[in-house]
Amino acid sequence: MPTYQYKCSKCDGEFEAMQSMKDQPLTKCALPVGRAKKKCGGRVQRQIGAGAGLIFKGSGFYITDYRSEGYKQAAKKDIESSRPASSSSSDAKPAAKSESKPAKPAAKK
Repeated sequence: MPTYQYKCSKCDGEFEAMQSMKDQPLTKCALPVGRAKKKCGGRVQRQIGAGAGLIFKGSGFYITDYRSEGYKQAAKKDIESSRPASSSSSDAKPAAKSESKPAKPAAKK
């Protein structure tokens, strides 16, 4: 529920009220005045406030979250067709390297 800020024209007091967007704005001041703590009852006007801002919670909100099924299927086919076709490349072991050592120089006679 949004919080609205009000200002009284009689006592110059300011207060906030949580109201539904559907509720009518308040018209009378509800701030206590004096030692008797009587309500002011002056006319109030709703102020323009900055608001709380918009908060997105969750794993993420991206334009790709709402793609159509047709788009997703076409993208999947495109990715599959761009991969090189190699059979069992992940199962093959890499070829063992043979280490070659430099030949020893011939002994002098």
